[in-house]
Amino acid sequence: MRKNIVAGNWKMNNDLAQTHALITDLKKQTQTSKAEVMIAPTYTSLYAAFEALRLDKIEVIAQNMHFANNGAYTGEISANMLKSVGVETVILGHSERRAYFDETDELLSKKVDAALENNMHIIFCFGEELNDRKTDNHFDIVESQIKNALFHLPESTWNNIVLAYEPVWAIGTGETASPEQAQEMHAFIRSLVLDQYNNDVAENVSILYGGSVKPSNAKEIFSKPDVDGGLIGGAALNAEDFFAIVNAFNMSY
Repeated sequence: MRKNIVAGNWKMNNDLAQTHALITDLKKQTQTSKAEVMIAPTYTSLYAAFEALRLDKIEVIAQNMHFANNGAYTGEISANMLKSVGVETVILGHSERRAYFDETDELLSKKVDAALENNMHIIFCFGEELNDRKTDNHFDIVESQIKNALFHLPESTWNNIVLAYEPVWAIGTGETASPEQAQEMHAFIRSLVLDQYNNDVAENVSILYGGSVKPSNAKEIFSKPDVDGGLIGGAALNAEDFFAIVNAFNMSY
């Protein structure tokens, strides 16, 4: 049975003091849903966040990693470095990494392999831009991104993979993705996994929605049958908003 997950991606926000403050606020919130909760602080705060949440149910995860275990890669972080500070899950393929740092499907495939070789869990992101949606190319783009980076993997590795659909066209553009559009794409994604693998893999992989989930729309989005949670950006920087989204699962069914 697939898991419900709400993961907060803090992006390049919060220094060490702000990290401690936000975690303090997160601890004050009451979780009434059965969703797994994750936060992804910046690298410099990962260990502090892990220590602060060691006895809590909130998992600390990383926003990115390199494909090599070590070497002359100035400014990069490896999987074994992340694991050494308690991190077991990493976000890969985020739309901002693709757009601002030119991360390709080929590069992401290498990162996926490296993460799995180090027994890490992965939240793998993908999604189409506005022009892709307007030209009805969105299904082809999503299919290509998933196939190129993930479909070389053996079935057994999918226990370590969570998918995260990001409609880039609906993030900070003024455009709005409806819950129905989210469900349509999530169902399509699940069908791709089914066709490549089997029903067990398709039904057990969690697919998160990363299209500007807020307290005001989380209930409706999470009620869709193929939406298993959210990858949250801006709302994750406010403890009350973040847990309002987490607890929206209680109101969804």
